[in-house]
Amino acid sequence: MRICVIFNPCAKGEKAKRFRQHLDRFADHCALKSTSAPGDGRSLAAEAVREGYDTIIAAGGDGTLNEVLNGIGDEPEGFSKVRLGVLPLGTVNVFARELGMPLVVSRAWNILRRGRETTIDLPQMQFESRGKPQQRYFAQMAGAGWDAQAIALVEWNLKKRIGQFAYMIAGLRALYGKLPKITVSVGSTSLDCELVILGNGRYYGGELPVFHQANFRDGLLDVCVFPKVSWFVLIRYFCGFLSQRLFRSGTEPYFQTESVKLESADSAWFELDGENCGHLPATCSIQRQALRIIVP
Repeated sequence: MRICVIFNPCAKGEKAKRFRQHLDRFADHCALKSTSAPGDGRSLAAEAVREGYDTIIAAGGDGTLNEVLNGIGDEPEGFSKVRLGVLPLGTVNVFARELGMPLVVSRAWNILRRGRETTIDLPQMQFESRGKPQQRYFAQMAGAGWDAQAIALVEWNLKKRIGQFAYMIAGLRALYGKLPKITVSVGSTSLDCELVILGNGRYYGGELPVFHQANFRDGLLDVCVFPKVSWFVLIRYFCGFLSQRLFRSGTEPYFQTESVKLESADSAWFELDGENCGHLPATCSIQRQALRIIVP
C-alpha cells in the first residue's frame, strides 16, 4: 500500500496540533504533501494519482476532503486507481462522522493503516464558470440558498476561535439579508424555495440527521426543500445541533432522485461539503458506488 497524506500545515486546533506532533512517525509509512493555498489539495491529489499512490488521505476538514476528492477525479480513471481516506482535523468533519471515523488522531490513523475498504456513491455537480462547463464532486452534502449565503458570510478568524458556532452567527446574518430564490426541478416537477440541501449521507452540518432515508450505496440523492427560511427553521436547526437530532416540522418536501436541477435568477452560490464552489444554474447527478473509501 503506497500512501500519500495531503495536509494543510497552517491548520489550527488541537487535532491539527496532535497531527503535527506525530508527523515523523507518519512519515515512516507514507509521503506527506503540504498545501500552502486554497486549491492546493486538488492539484496535490492529482499529482499523487499520477505518481502511482494507491491510497490518498485527506488530513483536514470537509473542505480539504473536497479538494482531494476532486483532485483524484481530475485524473483519468482516478477513482478506480485510488482509494480515499479521511483523517479528521477540521471544524465540523461531517463526512468523517458519517463514516464512523474516530476524531482522535492516533485512532483514526490506525484505522487508515489497516485499510478496510468499501465503495460508496459519488455525487457530482455540473455547472458553468466563465462560460466553460465545469464538474465538481462532493462526498457528503450540497446546498443552495440560505446555507451557501451563510457560508459566504462566515468570518474565518471567528471560525478558528469558536468552531461550528461561527456558521450559526453567519446564518443569522444571512437571514437579515435578501435570500436568493431557488427553483428545484426533477423531471416535470418544480419547487421554489429559499434553501435546498442535497445529501449523499444522513448528516448535515455536523451530526444532524437531516437526510433520514439516505444510504451511501442506493444510487440516489436525498433532497430536502425549505420553501421559506424563518426564525422557526433556525431555532429547530439550533436545537437539532445541540441534541444531535433534527426537529422537523414534517412539512418540508423531501424526496430521492438520481438527478436534480437547481436554478436561480439571482445567480446564487451553491456549496459542496461546506465550501462555496460555483453559481447556479447547476445539475446534480450521482454515480453508484464509484468512490473507494477506507472505513472503520
